[in-house]
Amino acid sequence: MGRMEQHQRFMDMALEQARAALKAGEFPVGAILVAEGEVVAEGCRQNSGGVAPTELDHAEIVALRRLLTQNPEIKRSSLTLYATMEPCLMCYATLLLNGVRRIVYAYEDVMGGGTSLELARLAPLYREMAPDVQIIPHVRRRESLALFQEFFHRPDNRYWQDSLLAKYTLAQ
Repeated sequence: MGRMEQHQRFMDMALEQARAALKAGEFPVGAILVAEGEVVAEGCRQNSGGVAPTELDHAEIVALRRLLTQNPEIKRSSLTLYATMEPCLMCYATLLLNGVRRIVYAYEDVMGGGTSLELARLAPLYREMAPDVQIIPHVRRRESLALFQEFFHRPDNRYWQDSLLAKYTLAQ
């Protein structure tokens, strides 16, 4: 199996997580952490709605917490993250600080995506990571976009409803 086929296969798994989030009324982001060809953790967006929405339970953070709880011994430099949306700045920094250097995502976050941050221009902690970071965008973009369009079309949705992201997504 070629590299792109492998990326697509794992992104399909992240899309399953995103569909579960959407079915639960959450923002449709799914994430999978892979080490040496095996899924070692997964997660989907939580607490994006309801009476007390929060920005703490992003899919990448949920997956990372599961990994650190269930497989704390794993060699983190071997990890690849697959996410249905480009990680935001919070998630990107958290992944980097926890050793994840390869990130594959489906749909670009035009409002809050963090992967275009120029690490080489930051303080030494991040600057030293820059040469090792690999970002692979737009794997299964169309499939992910469809989930976000469905989410933003829901009349009962209030999450980022009139945002740049919603407008961009619905205009695609």
